[in-house]
Amino acid sequence: MAVPGLTTIKSNHPPEATMSRLEAAVKAKGLTVFARIDHAEGASAAGLSLRPTELLIFGNAKGGTPLMQAMQTIGIDLPLKALVWQDASGETRLSWNDPAWLATRHGVSGEEAVAGRLAALLEELARSATT
Repeated sequence: MAVPGLTTIKSNHPPEATMSRLEAAVKAKGLTVFARIDHAEGASAAGLSLRPTELLIFGNAKGGTPLMQAMQTIGIDLPLKALVWQDASGETRLSWNDPAWLATRHGVSGEEAVAGRLAALLEELARSATT
């Protein structure tokens, strides 16, 4: 199922390894990891089941601030986020929001280069985590 503005790729690794590889790649780029949220663990604590689903929230002010200077509401979608999850067939997936789509969503104009750099960074991080 395609979701507008969301990029999803298959990982060659199980969910935990994919997330650990992603977190390591983020840190290697000098970015700050703000949170690692295990949704499946939260579901289990509530007596519910959920396939592996983990969210990583990360970034730095130099990357996102130009977009927020153009339109502060984009701050609801920043810092960057990536979701590692296991689909119904047991495959591991990695999903993230396309920065250009976020910019369009918030009516940001004139910051295409910033969105492009963020998109390239996310693609690089994703490839490091999944291959």
